Amino acid sequence: MLRILIADDHPLFRQGLADLITREFGAVTIGEAGTAAEMLNLVRTQAWDVVVMDVSMPGRSGPEALRDLKQERPRLPVLVLSMHAEDQYAVRMIKAGANGYVTKASAAGDVCNALRQLLAGEKYISASVGEHLAVVVKSGSEKSPHETLSDREFQVLRLIASGKTSKEIAEELCLSAATVSTYRTRILEKMQLKNNSEITHYAIKHGLV
Repeated sequence: MLRILIADDHPLFRQGLADLITREFGAVTIGEAGTAAEMLNLVRTQAWDVVVMDVSMPGRSGPEALRDLKQERPRLPVLVLSMHAEDQYAVRMIKAGANGYVTKASAAGDVCNALRQLLAGEKYISASVGEHLAVVVKSGSEKSPHETLSDREFQVLRLIASGKTSKEIAEELCLSAATVSTYRTRILEKMQLKNNSEITHYAIKHGLV
């Protein structure tokens, strides 16, 4: 029987996706995880045919959690299903080991097609992701300032730009306020920005929020 693990911090979304997969694939065992830690524990202790994971879950950032998963199960196919536009996280997640990337705004058929390709041992990359990857490869070392950030720094940047306070960011990412402040300092230094307002302006200008 097909075994699929869904990792997302929204129970209603997990249920809706589980219903979609069951309707499409028939006999299937669905596992659910609400945090990166729960996902990694289930990957370590049980066998799965494919994992469907969200980029943003409590705890570790999406790329970090994905790298941990791939260290545990290098050959386990992972489909990233995210609310973030493909040009924001797709490249980072593919570099971290994702076998496919689909936005939550995609049609249900796209999700099912992506799962079929992963289960067949193939990768799923949409046309828009492919185009973005081509641009990244072509540009080589000519990176935008935000592309020089680590995965965690990029995550903190987006949260700052969305209007969250350091305390709120710390709670969401399970970090201390001091650690968030350190990340903020690194972001400002790397991107040569002065304050949160400039971070927000940059993020909006480049479609990061």
